Amino acid sequence: DVQLQASGGGLMQAGGSLRLSCAISGFTFDDYAIAWLRQAPGKEREGISCIDSFANSHYYGDSVKGRFTIFSDIAKDTVDLLMNGLQPEDTAIYFCAAGSVPCTTLLAATDQTPNIYWGQGTQVTVSS
Repeated sequence: DVQLQASGGGLMQAGGSLRLSCAISGFTFDDYAIAWLRQAPGKEREGISCIDSFANSHYYGDSVKGRFTIFSDIAKDTVDLLMNGLQPEDTAIYFCAAGSVPCTTLLAATDQTPNIYWGQGTQVTVSS
């Protein structure tokens, strides 16, 4: 079974850092692109970062570019998102997702997008 397990969220003051982790099982890094998306209250889900190990490519949304870094930890079977310079507007539930699709598709995925696997969300709250 394909499974993703997100963890690492919490409460942080503005300017701080957090590291989110998405533990994967049931597939390998070369099988699927893996992305982080987030959803703030009252807003649409936003794709913020994606890694495609097979294509050796990384993608970042404009809102996080230069502050967040995505990387895969082969030893731990996780895809981590290191978030620096957190701001209150980064407050959201963060999800990881995977699929045998291009990162551009995965970053725009919704619950109705077929053949996408989702982890449960982890809450990130940034206070000013």
